[in-house]
Amino acid sequence: MFRKTTLLNSLRIITVPQKGTQAVTVLVLVGTGSKYEKKEINGISHFLEHMHFKGTKKRPSTIAIAEPLDKIGGIYNAFTSEDCTGYFAKVAASQIEIALDWVSDIYLNSLLPEKEIKKEKGVIIEEINMGYDNPMAYVGRLWPKLLYGDQPAGWDVAGTKENVAKISRQDLLNYMKNQYVASNTIVCLAGKINNFAIINKVKKYFSGIATATPFKKPKVVERQTAPECLLHPRKTDQTHLCLGVRGYNLFHPQKYTQDLLGIILGGMMSSRLFEEIRTKLGIAYYITTSVDSDPDTGYLVSQAGVDNQKVDLAISTILKEYKKLCQKKVPKEELEKAKDCTKGKMALLLETSDAQASFYGLQELLKKEILTPEEIYKRIDQVSQLDILKVAKDIFQPQKLNLALIGPFKDKEKFQRLLKL
Repeated sequence: MFRKTTLLNSLRIITVPQKGTQAVTVLVLVGTGSKYEKKEINGISHFLEHMHFKGTKKRPSTIAIAEPLDKIGGIYNAFTSEDCTGYFAKVAASQIEIALDWVSDIYLNSLLPEKEIKKEKGVIIEEINMGYDNPMAYVGRLWPKLLYGDQPAGWDVAGTKENVAKISRQDLLNYMKNQYVASNTIVCLAGKINNFAIINKVKKYFSGIATATPFKKPKVVERQTAPECLLHPRKTDQTHLCLGVRGYNLFHPQKYTQDLLGIILGGMMSSRLFEEIRTKLGIAYYITTSVDSDPDTGYLVSQAGVDNQKVDLAISTILKEYKKLCQKKVPKEELEKAKDCTKGKMALLLETSDAQASFYGLQELLKKEILTPEEIYKRIDQVSQLDILKVAKDIFQPQKLNLALIGPFKDKEKFQRLLKL
């Protein structure tokens, strides 16, 4: 059972003891990401994440940062999203002190050396180029741009190459000073740990964390009155597309119904879209449907890479399956399969200490409410056939449809006309 401890300075500590493991993960989460940025510094959250691996007073170089965990076979990394940034180290339980010392050091004491900032700009620009050169990945970046446009929710987490080139050390320092503070930070430890002993260690290693009030992100503006299409013309051997709808955020009472809807459509090899698009028509290698629910945004999207000559067929087939869900209740057996699939995947994913740390830590950070897997299973089990029908009718409406695609085309209107239900 997890335990949450809030210190006097508002730093939150979450501990998740696990039986049957010899590993421990230390994960530090900070409540800031690309949705918190201003346009002129879009990409700064991600840039700052990179810079936390460039040296501290205690570990003054990149090699000095990497070696301590490499020597003990540790797994370590960091990530940035729209709503948060995280730093973690996963080690054998006997090496917990090294992991805590390392994570707290890079989080609290990064020096952001000027010469490393200049070099890292080139690294991040190449990361952006890498994503652009992969149309399967890049269409996923076009999707939020299509939904939210020119506001933080629609900007790329990595920023633009122009912005990355302009961000200064002072920009990074100011952003870190404002956001990397106790009230905006969660330290989550999962694995082979003793609750009481580990909390005292966290207090020691994070005693130097600053206290301040972080700035909040701007409210997301949702504007859509008709189907919308974003075409990115490019010479490709297949067309990559994202087709979906605006949906529910993390706090919506029908969030779990929406999740199951995504599984039914394209979350399994026996899902409706996999059967229709790949098995029966043979026009795509990959076809998936995913659901994303953040604190202030949400959507359901089907993504596929299809034969350039069969794009119209793929779009119409996906839309046909959306429409079917609005017209007739999902058979009880199909709904039960989706529920069992969802619960089974969650059980498998949560076997590792890093997954446990993320599961509990991100709930606290994004929702300020933590549900156990068993509590989530109960909510999933409560979803009825009628719930699925009602949610499908609500989200699968023509004015909520969106299509982003990359392929050798110039006529956007052609695709716009296909967006009908």
